[in-house]
Amino acid sequence: MSCILKSLFDIPSGVRVILASGSPRRRALLTEIGWSFDVVLPDVDETPKTGETPQALCLRLAESKVLSVACRYKNALVIGADTIVLIDGAALGKPIDKADAIRMLSLLQGRTHEVLTGYALVWDGRARSRVEKTAVRFRPLGHDDIQSYVDTKEGLDKAGAYAIQGKGSLLVAGIDGDYFNVVGLPLCSLRMMIEEWEV
Repeated sequence: MSCILKSLFDIPSGVRVILASGSPRRRALLTEIGWSFDVVLPDVDETPKTGETPQALCLRLAESKVLSVACRYKNALVIGADTIVLIDGAALGKPIDKADAIRMLSLLQGRTHEVLTGYALVWDGRARSRVEKTAVRFRPLGHDDIQSYVDTKEGLDKAGAYAIQGKGSLLVAGIDGDYFNVVGLPLCSLRMMIEEWEV
């Protein structure tokens, strides 16, 4: 396949793009940069394997998601991703309830944690995947601060129980790395990976 990108903002001409993710944040990010794409939900068991490191977990899940969709759409550029929050060597996924969200935010408050996003592409019979890391520093938070944020329900469906692009931005004192990686998809790194395939 020979496809030419006319500019930094183009997607490959004539190529169908599929996002293998149900994440509204990832959909919003691709929409904001002007890409046309379809969403196809992957069928993947996200249970960690025994002894699996957090980095290996998010990479495996991203690869599994993209492959589960790519096998049904042979000629499409398929994008998959998985994001986790890492603190004290432990991975924080989505909280199971409000109490779990309070537990997670209590661990994160006043400290720096890592956000890892594994992202994967399948296109024209080729596959690539990587992990992007961003360090996020939380401001010190009291119990009332944490409870008030949890009560907004904003972070209940997000890794680490917060959304940096929403009210959760008020919890964050600073970051080192790609902001969009924390949202759920490292756009610049993703675009560069696609460029590497250009013929």
